[in-house]
Amino acid sequence: MRIGELAYELDVNPRTLRFYENVGLLPQPRRTPSGYRDYDEDALERVRFIKSAQRLGLSLDDIKEILAFKERGDLPCPYVLGVIDKEADALDKKIAELETLRRELRSLRSKARRISQSDLAKKSRVCHIIENQDLLTSRTTR
Repeated sequence: MRIGELAYELDVNPRTLRFYENVGLLPQPRRTPSGYRDYDEDALERVRFIKSAQRLGLSLDDIKEILAFKERGDLPCPYVLGVIDKEADALDKKIAELETLRRELRSLRSKARRISQSDLAKKSRVCHIIENQDLLTSRTTR
């Protein structure tokens, strides 16, 4: 199948397929006598695998390594488990950071309601809540 057909089948942009070829995720396809790319069923399945791995949060480098294991005839699953653990740990950290940010934003909102906005607004260039968040925190915690 041609690049447009493959892209349509997989719901990706043809540029994505060319990019995968350029970075070595997708082997260069055969070419028709007129020079068009001619993809086979293996390419279809390989791109489906790439997209599935991306949905799990795996990087293109990780995916490339997984595919290299398979091409060498090795089982990639132990490597995949390590990558999954790393991704899950990174998500745990990101979730904790986001929860902290949410608490800080809610606290700032609550403190901003209790402060004389007109005093702070006179000192600001754009938005006194953002520019004076340290003042808001220190005034309301005293």
